[in-house]
Amino acid sequence: MEKIVVKEDIGQRLDVFLSKKLDISRSSVKKMIDDGNVIVNKKKVKAGYSICLDDEIEYQLEEKPVLTAKPEDIALDVVYEDDDLLVINKPQGMCVHPAVGNYSGTLVNALTFRCKNLSSVNGEFRPGIVHRLDKDTSGLLIVAKNNKAHENLAKQISTKECKRHYMAVLEGNLKQENGVVATHIARSKKNRQMMEVCDDTKGKYAETHFDVVAHLNGYTLVHFELKTGRTHQIRVHAKYLGHPVVGDRVYGFGEREKELAGQLLTAYKICFTQPTTKKPLQFEVPLPEYFSNFVKKHSDTL
Repeated sequence: MEKIVVKEDIGQRLDVFLSKKLDISRSSVKKMIDDGNVIVNKKKVKAGYSICLDDEIEYQLEEKPVLTAKPEDIALDVVYEDDDLLVINKPQGMCVHPAVGNYSGTLVNALTFRCKNLSSVNGEFRPGIVHRLDKDTSGLLIVAKNNKAHENLAKQISTKECKRHYMAVLEGNLKQENGVVATHIARSKKNRQMMEVCDDTKGKYAETHFDVVAHLNGYTLVHFELKTGRTHQIRVHAKYLGHPVVGDRVYGFGEREKELAGQLLTAYKICFTQPTTKKPLQFEVPLPEYFSNFVKKHSDTL
């Protein structure tokens, strides 16, 4: 077991203290305590125990399961392919790579079945993955077939040479026709599965450009362009604007539109340079049917 000798945060709850020290959720810490994997001064205590100076806290972290990507014969919408890369139109509801609770049915499972060669830059369970989309965000993704192409494409994203365009339906009437949201984003202290806007001494810089495409009945169709690629960036920035993405069950009012399977956010267009030939490439796909149907239902003109 690992050991911590308390020298600070005297009087803090044990679960809060360990959550901060170990950078894991309080629920995970509570499970460790309940399972007997945390003891204080050689004794079992409860999650609400108030820590004291020189307390000896011993803990045992659960071993994380080794994630592997088993090849699976899953149909993919391949928009483009050459010797260096593929461009995939990912459907809503598909995870990009395996994670705890999602070991199959992911884009990586499909890619390892379909492709003989994929880049290894991001490890064994994320082969070929240059950038990601959330499970319920649909749209265009670049997949690298070799490490040289992967590194080139990743650099294009970091230097903003790669342009990623999204379409989203937001709750309510967004009065500002266009603008830039520039904030810092960090993982939420209250819910480790969420991200949140924070002050500039914490988190990472995030920049999103937007312009209104159409005002619908009670909603707004908005075009977004990412200038950085933070986790949940558009969804967090839409919430920050006071108009979360329709159908977003994490950052918005997802239960309001019960007919939707997830957020109305899609990566419909991507522009970048082919890593070997240096030829400019641009790909655009139509809005998914569930997305366009919602827009038509709530529009007088579209």
